[in-house]
Amino acid sequence: MESPHSQNSPRRTLSLSKKRRATASCFDPDEISSGFGLSGDHGPKPSEVYGFVGSITTVVATVIFLVWAYVPESWLQSVGISYYPSRYWALAVPTYVMVTIVLMLGFYIGLNFISTPSPASLNTVFDEFSRDPLSLECTLEDEKPIEPISDIGIDRINDIMFKNNAA
Repeated sequence: MESPHSQNSPRRTLSLSKKRRATASCFDPDEISSGFGLSGDHGPKPSEVYGFVGSITTVVATVIFLVWAYVPESWLQSVGISYYPSRYWALAVPTYVMVTIVLMLGFYIGLNFISTPSPASLNTVFDEFSRDPLSLECTLEDEKPIEPISDIGIDRINDIMFKNNAA
C-alpha cells in the first residue's frame, strides 16, 4: 500500500513548500561565514550584469576617445602609444553619426506622412473593422436588449458635439 504523500497532490506540494521555507534562512551561519548573504539560487540577474558591463565599457570607451582626440601626439608617443587613427576621424565619426540620426528621423516622419490617408478620405472614418449599428425591433416595450457593439456614425457625433442647444 502506498503512502498518502506518494502521489503529487496539492496537500503534498504545500507540505513540501512549508518545509523548504522553514529551512531556508537568510541568516544561515554557513552563508554568513562565506562572506555572501546569498545562497546559490540567488545572485545578480543577467540583465543587471550586462547593464553594469555596458556602462563600464561606455565610460572607458569615452575616456579613450577623449584622450585620443584632445591629447597632443607628442604626449601619446612619450607614453608609448604610436599607432592610432587619424585625428580627422575624431570629428568625422560623430558628425556622420549625427547626420545619420537626423536623416533617419526625417525619413521616419516622411514615411508616416506618406502612409497616412488625407483628412478628406473616408478611410479615416471607416475601415474593414467598422460595424454599422443593427436596428433591432422589440415587440416588448418593457425589455429592450443591450445593443451590440458598433461604431457611432459621424453624423450622430456631429449632432451631439456641434448641435446648438440654445436655439
